[in-house]
Amino acid sequence: GESDAELLRLPGSDLVLAATTDSIVEEVEVGLYSDPELIGWMTVAVNLSDLAAVGATPLGILLNVSVAPDVSAEFLAGFRGGVDAACRAAGTAVLGGDTNFSTHQQFGGTALGLVEGGRPLTRLGAQPGDLLFSSGSLGAGSVYALQRLKLGTKGDYRPAPRLREGRLARRFASCAMDTSDGLLPALDQLGRLNKVGFELNLDARGVLWSEAETLALASGIPSWMMLAGPHGEFELVFTVSPGRCEDFLAASSRVDWHPVELGRVVESEGVELAGQGACLRIDPAEVRNLAAVASSDVDQYLAELVRIGS
Repeated sequence: GESDAELLRLPGSDLVLAATTDSIVEEVEVGLYSDPELIGWMTVAVNLSDLAAVGATPLGILLNVSVAPDVSAEFLAGFRGGVDAACRAAGTAVLGGDTNFSTHQQFGGTALGLVEGGRPLTRLGAQPGDLLFSSGSLGAGSVYALQRLKLGTKGDYRPAPRLREGRLARRFASCAMDTSDGLLPALDQLGRLNKVGFELNLDARGVLWSEAETLALASGIPSWMMLAGPHGEFELVFTVSPGRCEDFLAASSRVDWHPVELGRVVESEGVELAGQGACLRIDPAEVRNLAAVASSDVDQYLAELVRIGS
């Protein structure tokens, strides 16, 4: 799609209604999410992150949940606790929804938001020469996935949708998308839609979350692989034209937000990675498709990434 949420301009006003729907199925089936509070939190977060990527303020969320017939009261209480905590953190609420019993569990929602006084952010508009930013350091999603699926440890993961940052970025950015599926899959989508490519500077300050660098080193894999996904960290990645960067950085500094400069937009399609001992050009579409090829086999997935990097 051309934006993270569906956008509908409300007649007779400068308001745009943003609507999105997303659910958690595979993450529960493979064991990535098992704690009921985390499942509740993520059910809200995956939807609100889409609103953040278009610069919307959430109105609320409707839940659509299917649980096992023998689900425990403790699980349901934990799930509700996670939902409530995520809504409170985002300043929004559950508007209602539907709960069913099924052997196939699903935790989904539909989030609604408003974009006031101007154009919403979309995935269209990146131009060669634009600078590429993220709302924060990247790699937390990959750290959590490796901890859970490869190392068998619990890890701590509660990504907060970047709603405030999305509203500010909307004033300056040319396009945006969230990193729910990892940075490189997001850049694949943005690159194909805008017919551009990206150069990333892995040595730039703050690009990789410190724990992502540490885990990559301990696992014997190149650090750039922590940007590959397919489980992301729900930051925003966006482009800003050079003429607007000074004003953008001044505005973000005033609210104590320090976005990370990742690199720049270039004419040649694909992604070029430089720094951290690497200098390579990769096809992000190939990276994006790896999840389907390797399924939940983490070792196969990492082996395929090594092949792409070589």
